[in-house]
Amino acid sequence: MAVSGQGTAYDLTGPEDAPVVVLIHGLGLTRASTWGQIAPVLAQRFRVLAYDLPGHGETALPDAPVTLTALGAHLVALLDELGIARAALAGFSLGGMINRRCALDHPGRVSALAILNSPHDRGEEQQRIVEDRARATAAGGPAAGIDVTLARWFTEGFRRDHADRVAAVRDIVLANDPANYAAHRRVLAEGVRELIAPDPPITRPTLVMTCEHDSGSTPAMSHAIASEIPGAETRIIPQLQHLGLIERPGLFAHPVQDFLDRALT
Repeated sequence: MAVSGQGTAYDLTGPEDAPVVVLIHGLGLTRASTWGQIAPVLAQRFRVLAYDLPGHGETALPDAPVTLTALGAHLVALLDELGIARAALAGFSLGGMINRRCALDHPGRVSALAILNSPHDRGEEQQRIVEDRARATAAGGPAAGIDVTLARWFTEGFRRDHADRVAAVRDIVLANDPANYAAHRRVLAEGVRELIAPDPPITRPTLVMTCEHDSGSTPAMSHAIASEIPGAETRIIPQLQHLGLIERPGLFAHPVQDFLDRALT
């Protein structure tokens, strides 16, 4: 683990001369909890940069307002410090919003996108519900509705058979600074609006994935994201829910690796 000048904790692994792939985790999680079993697979072929979002894991709290644009700029600042001119960005959930924003704001820095379990146009009624939940988080912190959240994230069988792993994720979420968690959750709730039907559109090679039973980042949303990016591929993983990449990491690692092989080499 290393820490950048702006206080960002990161790991940089894999062949030094290989194309760079950046892994961006989701709300309340960390680079290790999200990518711990996927990064080593990708690092066999690529230079892999995994980092903690502002105020998450081992990264310092942000000293400015949290917006989707600011989170993209935070990533670009890390790339600048590490001398990385161009990278593929693989983002999970909120990370899949950050990588899209980054591709729109800094297209020359992005070689390809993998957008995993990330939300899109929810429709007005569902959008209001999600924004109401975000406001509830601001009042109650990461503990607000945590058990309901975990039931949305993991399948019933995984919660039953791997209670220790679910508890570990619960502890990671609860360890978040309440104000910072709420700020990032507001971005997750509200930032989708600025990513719908972008003009000009994203033009980088793109893979969009989600799970069959992900209620917050549905298959329909993934197909909609792909429809707005010329040539984008869509892949739906059967049966799993939002944290399918933790339950069955191989079902994500290998399709992402195959996509990056085609897009970057």
